Amino acid sequence: MREVRTTGRPIAHIAKDLGIHKDALRGWARQAEADHGERDNRLTTAERDELKQLRRRTPS
Repeated sequence: MREVRTTGRPIAHIAKDLGIHKDALRGWARQAEADHGERDNRLTTAERDELKQLRRRTPS
């Protein structure tokens, strides 16, 4: 994620260099932004983990 955040290069170019799909890298970059408090339209990893735990405890 550091390269995405610091170089200013397009995600598609970085993904191609890494040999991964651009949408995968874009998703990881967005999740990293959420985890760092830079994006409020997405749950953080900690929030996702908590939600998974709560769903496991709650009977259907």
